[in-house]
Amino acid sequence: MRTIKLATFGITALLGAQPIAASAPALSPDQQRFFGLYKELVETNTTLSAGSCTQAADQIATRLKAAGFADADITQFSVPDHPKDGGLVAILPGSDQKLKPMLLLGHLDVVEAKREDWVRDPFKLTEEDGYYYARGTVDDKAMSAIWADSLIRFKTAGYKPKRTIKLALTCGEETTFAWNGAQWLANNRPDLIAAEFVLNEGGGGRLDAQGKREVLAVQVGEKAAQNYTFAATNPGGHSSQPVPDNAIYELADAVEAVRAYEFPVKFTDTTRAFFAATAKAVPGAMGSAITRLLANPADAAADKIVSQDKTFHSTLRTTCVATLLNAGHAENALPQRATANINCRIFPGETVDATLARLEELAGPKVKVSINPPVRPTAIPTPLDPRILGPATTLAAKHFPGVPVVPLMSTGATDGIFFQAIGMPVYGVPGIFIDSDFSGIHGLNERIRVKSLYDGRAYLYDLIKVYAG
Repeated sequence: MRTIKLATFGITALLGAQPIAASAPALSPDQQRFFGLYKELVETNTTLSAGSCTQAADQIATRLKAAGFADADITQFSVPDHPKDGGLVAILPGSDQKLKPMLLLGHLDVVEAKREDWVRDPFKLTEEDGYYYARGTVDDKAMSAIWADSLIRFKTAGYKPKRTIKLALTCGEETTFAWNGAQWLANNRPDLIAAEFVLNEGGGGRLDAQGKREVLAVQVGEKAAQNYTFAATNPGGHSSQPVPDNAIYELADAVEAVRAYEFPVKFTDTTRAFFAATAKAVPGAMGSAITRLLANPADAAADKIVSQDKTFHSTLRTTCVATLLNAGHAENALPQRATANINCRIFPGETVDATLARLEELAGPKVKVSINPPVRPTAIPTPLDPRILGPATTLAAKHFPGVPVVPLMSTGATDGIFFQAIGMPVYGVPGIFIDSDFSGIHGLNERIRVKSLYDGRAYLYDLIKVYAG
């Protein structure tokens, strides 16, 4: 998951923070049924190293069938060489065939978690001080459980949507080199998941340190993640006779060139709307600089001020950064090979090949630059569609009164990019609030406030019904 992480500077100051109760009330019978699904999903290990998304998908399929879904409405999928990386697609048919379906997307896999590093067992759901703790309590099993639970509630209540509702729960989102179920569906079963739009992770809400609601974000677009390798090679030799031609030095010069380079400032409709709102909310030099940059993206002085905030900096452009280094073969020998991994987050509309060309210019003739598989699709700017943003904002005013809703482009990446590549716009929906420290997502002691989970469930259930007609 690449959920919202809003900037320190003041988009959160659009309106005053709204309080959220510190302790959660007792669960209703309906919420208790959801909790059973959520707990089972969270406690099913779905890490790449030791878990099974296929098992998690089986468990959800069983619950869907118990609610009345026919076998024909549920497709479970995997491939022979990745039997534990399976997923499922479920379909609740709509009554109006003129309306194109909508797709609810979630991923079942989670980031690795070592028991010895955690305060609590990462694969046992623990409730403590108003929080649920475990790996995946947020990313992405909160949303995946809410999507599945919503379909179960619709089916058992006899709800007949006008628009067909599809659900895709996949594996492989959290690990670049893993088999990816979302990509497999887009490439091999586009008919199964075809939809007018996709609702995904990536949006959400932020709480301040006191647990007050600050802001809700709708993710509208994202960057594409792509890794490249810089490699410098040399015949080497005895370290007692050094020469200027050294693979480590050549690599270091190339990496330094990447560090010093800034890709040009660009805007999508989403980022322009985000920065326009931010400029009005942020006083002083920062707000003034944002206004100047919106008027002239080539204003280097304004860019320097705005880019002091790392979130703003990344939202404005493609970024590339060195993340791994490997060099030499012996402590008493000149290096024969030195490599670096350069991780790029490519701005919508810019391509993997064009970014490669720029990196080759920076690296110089002595360092070879190559694209690391897998190669992700070009990120496509997502439209600020009022048919999507309007209902999300209106409903948020009912569920979370006084909390502003802003469009946001993710500087990370989700599986949504594979659906965008086949013409399906993807929106990261708001509703689930997390703490300002990112709630331990991808780190230690991942957690979600109990009240945030059930409030988000109520909002997203209503949001699906609005979109489904």
